[in-house]
Amino acid sequence: VQLQASGGGLVQAGGSLRLSCAASGRTSHTYAKAWFRQAPGKEREFVAAITWSGGSTHYKDSVEGRFTISRDAAKNTVYLQMNNLKPEDTAVYYCAATVGLTGPARAWGQGTQVTVSS
Repeated sequence: VQLQASGGGLVQAGGSLRLSCAASGRTSHTYAKAWFRQAPGKEREFVAAITWSGGSTHYKDSVEGRFTISRDAAKNTVYLQMNNLKPEDTAVYYCAATVGLTGPARAWGQGTQVTVSS
């Protein structure tokens, strides 16, 4: 599975960004897709995940209600719509192919930087 993330940038607090993760590879459709993030000096943490069928999602408590994960099966792409961004959302965001919504990651995309200014 190969993953290509894009869409990061600099935004003011309260603003929005949409991240994209394009998946490729013969087995890409067999994995759930997830977003993780890593802030400077902190460990990488889970943000959101979606089954490839799109039937189930799972979110980190602090982003639920602000972030929405979705997927376009025809484009083999997963999105993370981030609204009402806060400075504490600043991090490098990574997409991953995971075993189910909460299982281990089997592949990682390169990170994309999200910076939220106060």
